[in-house]
Amino acid sequence: MRLVLLTFLALTGACTNFPEFDGSQSPGVARAPWPRLVPLSGLLEGQPPARTQPEMAADLDTRAEALRRRAAALQQGDVVDEGTRRRMDGGVTFPEVPGA
Repeated sequence: MRLVLLTFLALTGACTNFPEFDGSQSPGVARAPWPRLVPLSGLLEGQPPARTQPEMAADLDTRAEALRRRAAALQQGDVVDEGTRRRMDGGVTFPEVPGA
């Protein structure tokens, strides 16, 4: 019964009307040439390097130092305690499904 219902729902989705996109273009778009492709390196040349404001630099330094401390703390010992490690090593036991 479920299969019939799912099939019916899937097939009714195919009966929808799609909007007309042909009339949504301005008159010159159909005759316009394709855009010229340019290499990415040419776009990036001559751009000034990204600059940060002094208040941004201080905030970034603070965040970077906090991440370094956190990484150092994680490297000091086990992230997962022994009991959790044993449970994880045991794997997943799926329950019995009646009638399957």
